[in-house]
Amino acid sequence: MKYETVIGLETHVELNTKSKIFCSCGGHGAAKEPNDCVCPACCGMPGMLPVANKRVVELAVTAGLMLNCDISRYTSFDKKNYYYPDLPCAYQITQLNHPICTDGLVSIKSGNGSRDIRIKQIHMEEDAGKLVHEGRYSLVDFNRTSVPLIEIVSRPDFRSAEEVLNYLNKLKSMFRSGGISECENGAMRCDVNISVRPEGTEELGVRSEIKNMSSFEAIEKAIRYEVRRHIDALEFDLEELVQETRRFDEKTGKTFAMRDKETEADYRYFPDPNLMPIVIDDEWLERIKDSRPVAVDERIDFYREAGISEEEIAMLVSSRAATCLMEEIVAAGCDARETAKWILTEAVGVLRKGGKGLDDLQIPPEDMAEIINMVTEEKINRNAGKAALAALIEKGVSPGDFISSAGLDRQLDESAVLETVRKVIAENGDAVEAYKGGRTKAFQALFGACMRELKGAGNPAVIKEMLEKNL
Repeated sequence: MKYETVIGLETHVELNTKSKIFCSCGGHGAAKEPNDCVCPACCGMPGMLPVANKRVVELAVTAGLMLNCDISRYTSFDKKNYYYPDLPCAYQITQLNHPICTDGLVSIKSGNGSRDIRIKQIHMEEDAGKLVHEGRYSLVDFNRTSVPLIEIVSRPDFRSAEEVLNYLNKLKSMFRSGGISECENGAMRCDVNISVRPEGTEELGVRSEIKNMSSFEAIEKAIRYEVRRHIDALEFDLEELVQETRRFDEKTGKTFAMRDKETEADYRYFPDPNLMPIVIDDEWLERIKDSRPVAVDERIDFYREAGISEEEIAMLVSSRAATCLMEEIVAAGCDARETAKWILTEAVGVLRKGGKGLDDLQIPPEDMAEIINMVTEEKINRNAGKAALAALIEKGVSPGDFISSAGLDRQLDESAVLETVRKVIAENGDAVEAYKGGRTKAFQALFGACMRELKGAGNPAVIKEMLEKNL
């Protein structure tokens, strides 16, 4: 019998905010040591009341707009009650009755073509703490407690691990380029709900939930293992499938039962009496819409039309710093394809020397546009432009000042170039003889000597042509 896989996702994303969702402690990444980013409110001291973070609401609405959701104009918080050592209040503040976003849609592509994934809802909530297991002891770090999350709940519309990964990669690109979340270092985690059913039927099978997964590779392995387990149970009666929560062991590549799957009644939800409902009026919603980033799909279409490769597109949309810089430089009149090469080749090369990555590229877009335009208009050669870019990234030196002080903007006439070419030929007799003997590398040595003599000034194409003629 053929079986169909049915998967739904609950994706938790930590938001890029300066403070937590209900107190003024620093947000994700602010902590340096265990329990150094906590206060009486987020570590559950009696009598401390939560205060909602306005920026969390705005980022949640922005995420909803990016995922084509309906935005709830009235939204409220609820208490989800359960006990666990990393949850200091023994309840989590979340949203059940009035989530901030509902009924969204995301299009993905896979080997089976394009598919639409329905989004049931997006809701805001606080994160729990973290347990650190050391030998006989379990230590609790409350730094992550009350860090703001959005949870994106999909409908059970996925039919393969490939579709799940394409969806998660699309969310990651959208949220990184939109400034919603970095989606790295545990800032994007998934609960994967899996069942199988005979192909052609509509009734859902027994569901297993694999909790708290942050590695895409592990998610793929867990889905493949769990699907195989379900099919084997149905085909060969190896075990009785029950609705349960499971964990994935990366060492063995298998899932293991943790507990029976809780129902809504187990959590005893009720409206949080300490937080007033939030009303999103027309003016506030319009401000959020006006400030939202360009959709990733629109960016990708523009990049493709500009002739940028798929590999380069993937790098650009994965970094908010790169996409913002790219947009502003192109808006300044630079060619999109050429700009992409300067960012992804020249700038990244400089950053790597300093042990940095693309997200560390923080330079004025007008300065980089000036460099690109000067090279394009042949006011300086590309090597001079690369040197100016390195000075801009490493030292913050403006391109105009660097190029002028280094004499890289000198316009050399042909007589000056010819004089240099003849001097290099006269002083490098061995290289000249090697070139005449058919050793092409000797020409590069002579060309390099000319460029050094001219200190990077002059047009490399003109210098090369003149060197060839005189040889």
